[in-house]
Amino acid sequence: MFFMITLCHVDDINEQQSKSLTHGDSQLFAIKKDTQVYLYQNHCPHLGVQLNWQEDQFLDIDGALIQCATHGALFLIEDGECVAGPCLGQALRPVPFQIINGQLCIGPSALQID
Repeated sequence: MFFMITLCHVDDINEQQSKSLTHGDSQLFAIKKDTQVYLYQNHCPHLGVQLNWQEDQFLDIDGALIQCATHGALFLIEDGECVAGPCLGQALRPVPFQIINGQLCIGPSALQID
């Protein structure tokens, strides 16, 4: 039997903003940009630390890029690729999701670490 894990309602993520999400031990974050939603593990590929210092704060001052609060690495919102900083060329791990009845949902396998 297949089931989905509901993380939040998409309306809980403000346009051009980010939101911290947790399920069990998994730390995730979502960004809504131009009505599109992006979901990533909250894990910097350089140091393995969480990207944010404050809850829901993942974007740079312009809201154009994802920024690691520890060392300032910058990542593209659309695909998580690092475009500046010590992990240049690496990428954030996207989390596959579906929007079902306005709810941001993931399958249980989406939380497994490779």
